[in-house]
Amino acid sequence: MRSIVYTESGDSSVLSLVDRPVLEPGPGEVRVRIVVSGVNPTDWKARRGTGTSASSAAESVPNQDGAGVIDAIGPGVTGLAVGDRVWLAISAYQRPTSGTAQEFTIALASRVFPLPDEADFSVGASLGVPAVTAHRALTVAEDGPSRLSPGAMDGRVVLVAGGAGAVGHAAIQLARWAGATVITTVSSEAKAALARAAGAQHVVFYTATDAAEQIRAIAPNGVDQVVEVAVSANDALNLAVAHPRTTIASYANDRGTPFALNVGRAMQLNLRYQFVLIYTVGTDVLAGIAEDINAALRDGALPIGADAGLPLHRFTLEQTASAHEVVENDIVGKVLIDVGVA
Repeated sequence: MRSIVYTESGDSSVLSLVDRPVLEPGPGEVRVRIVVSGVNPTDWKARRGTGTSASSAAESVPNQDGAGVIDAIGPGVTGLAVGDRVWLAISAYQRPTSGTAQEFTIALASRVFPLPDEADFSVGASLGVPAVTAHRALTVAEDGPSRLSPGAMDGRVVLVAGGAGAVGHAAIQLARWAGATVITTVSSEAKAALARAAGAQHVVFYTATDAAEQIRAIAPNGVDQVVEVAVSANDALNLAVAHPRTTIASYANDRGTPFALNVGRAMQLNLRYQFVLIYTVGTDVLAGIAEDINAALRDGALPIGADAGLPLHRFTLEQTASAHEVVENDIVGKVLIDVGVA
C-alpha cells in the first residue's frame, strides 16, 4: 500500500512516499481503508519533533485524523464491523505507524467511531482533533454541562477566541447546537465573515481598543465560558469580560509569550483555568465526546466548506508535504488529503 513516512524529525522534506505491507489488526484493533486524511497543526509539530504526539520511532506515519471504511476487525472488538463508515481521532498517538496518511491504517478500536450517514468522508476527516478539542473546551466549566446536546447550554454565553480557526469553527457550531449565545474574536473582516458563516451571533475584533467594552455590551454580566487559543495574549481581555466562576478553557497559546497568571484577579473572580489536550482525556471521555459529535452530525450541525465558515484545501497523498507546509504557514480553513476512493 502507498504510505507517507518519516524516519527523522524535520521540515516537510523528511516526508516520503513508500510502499508498506498491509498488516492484520490485533486484539482491540481495526484496519481502516482511509478515504480522506485530515491535517492539523499537531501533525507538523509531531513531524518536527516538538509536539505532544512527537515520536522517536524508527518510522512514523503522519496525521492523527481521518475517515474511511473498516476493512478488518481484530479479536475482542465489539460495536464495529467490516464495511462500517468511520472517522478516526488521535489515531497515531503513541502508535507511530497508525497515522492516516496511508491507504490502510491499523487503529485502536477506541479511537474509531461510526460516521453517520448524514456526513461524508470529508466531514469525518475534519472532526478528530478540532471537534473533540472544541467539545472538551465547552464541557469543563464548573457550572456548565459535561455533555452536549440541544438545550444543554441554553442561557450560557460563550466567548470563542479565534472563531475562524478549525477548533474555533467547531466550538461555534457545537455551542450553537447546544443552545449557547456565541461571541467570537477575530483579526480581520475576512475571518469575521467565516465566523458568522459558522454561526457566531456576535463578532469582535480582538485588536480593537474597546474589545472588552464591545463584549460587555453583548454580555453585561460577563461571559460564562471562554474557548481560548491564545491564553497569554488574551488574558487581559478575558479577565475584563469574566464574571465570578467563569471558566477559561485553553487549548493553545498562539501568539503567546509565557503565561503570567494574574493570581489576585483570578482569585477575586474564582476563575477556573482549564487546560485542554485531547490525547490524555481518557477512553471513556473520548467515547462520550464522539457520541455527542455524532448526534450533532445527524442534526446537520457541523457542516464544512467556505459557505459554512471553514474553507477546504485539498491535496493528494503524494502532496502530503505540501499539505503540511500550508498548515504550518497558518492557512485559514481545513486541509484534507484525498487518499482513496469512497
